[in-house]
Amino acid sequence: MVDRDGEPVHNAYNLMDKRATAEVRWLKENIGEDRIFEVSKNRLDDHPAIVNLMWEKKNRPAEFRRVHKALTIDGFIVLKLTGRFTGHYSGAAFYGVAYDLLEGDFDDEILEAIGIERDLFPDLYRCEAVVGEVTPQAAGQTGLAAGTPVAAGQVDCNASWVGAGAIEEGDIQMNLGTCGNFGVIHKDTGFLRSMIAFAYTTDSENTYITVPTTTTGGQLIRYMRDNFYRAEMARQDETGRDTYELINREAEQAPLGAEGLVVLPYLMGERTPIWDVHARGVVFGLSLNHTRGHVVRAMMESVAYALYDSFRLVIETGRRVNPPIVLNEGGAKSVLWRRIITDVLNVPTVLVERRTGAPYGDAILAGVAASVFDDFSVAREWTRFVEPMEPRPQHHERYMEYFDLYKSLYEHVREDYRTLADLRARPPVPTDI
Repeated sequence: MVDRDGEPVHNAYNLMDKRATAEVRWLKENIGEDRIFEVSKNRLDDHPAIVNLMWEKKNRPAEFRRVHKALTIDGFIVLKLTGRFTGHYSGAAFYGVAYDLLEGDFDDEILEAIGIERDLFPDLYRCEAVVGEVTPQAAGQTGLAAGTPVAAGQVDCNASWVGAGAIEEGDIQMNLGTCGNFGVIHKDTGFLRSMIAFAYTTDSENTYITVPTTTTGGQLIRYMRDNFYRAEMARQDETGRDTYELINREAEQAPLGAEGLVVLPYLMGERTPIWDVHARGVVFGLSLNHTRGHVVRAMMESVAYALYDSFRLVIETGRRVNPPIVLNEGGAKSVLWRRIITDVLNVPTVLVERRTGAPYGDAILAGVAASVFDDFSVAREWTRFVEPMEPRPQHHERYMEYFDLYKSLYEHVREDYRTLADLRARPPVPTDI
């Protein structure tokens, strides 16, 4: 949120900000989830920007009146580079609620009903459109040449996937970053209510990507490292041994199923397909025989189960999916984790040799925008896949038994999550002995 001078009115929001629960309830009761999905092709949640703008208008009305434009994070950077308020089609879906994904515009009827002015939103452009140029002031701040063209840009995961060669309908790629997600490119408009959807970079007015997401992917392993491998981290510089390599070696010692240990990986709630903001982590089956390596392996398997839970729904639609699944950033460098995902999803996988990630995809976008490249085909030409893996049927069958238990566990504790949330919301009791 910026004022007329382009200065922030408040700190930016992120995906884990859950303050706007009352606004979500109002939207459900007064607009309706069916109407919002009909327009946005996404379910109602408490992170879209429009929901947050509703909260701002209600709770900080004086500051809200100062807001001239509500920008995405990258839109703010483009503003600082060019002096122009802009957005792009691939990021516009994250405004949510009133953003019409197919029309690439905002629905005036919904905006009027929720009391948010259309003028708050920037003009939207194709991802590769040149929306301005580096100003003399920005040149002095960045070292870029004044007059350098600036493209509208793209969503971060799109950038990562473009950089790894995903340019055709049916291409599927997976990231194991902070979140765990995968994306399937498509032109059809059969959107799934339990998934996330937005425009894809290569033709952002006519091509879409469906992106199932588990909230804590690679973050689970980082959590284990930061809390259960502190001594090893402290000695990392001294020994020259990467702590993540040690974590992987310990997890490799545990067998499939981690000797009866099953994790629900919902440490910060969960997104697709269950969309449960109250969900929290569960470690089920823990015994004196289990080590921290067992727990790590069970967490890796739990992320695979969470991704499979969405993957099977995508497959059931009959949507075109081009194997292999291409694994890209973050935890994908773990051979064990790739092996688990390959067997759980029962689909061949490969690893991208050059895992520069989103910055590389953004460089390709810049090349297309500046007419250095005719189109995005160079992304595929320059991508090399390595370390192919084939799924093992016997392992998949056993994993499906554990997956059934994983699903059953969630159903058993789903209502307990709400009870726990109510307890946590109560005033604390003094802890003096």
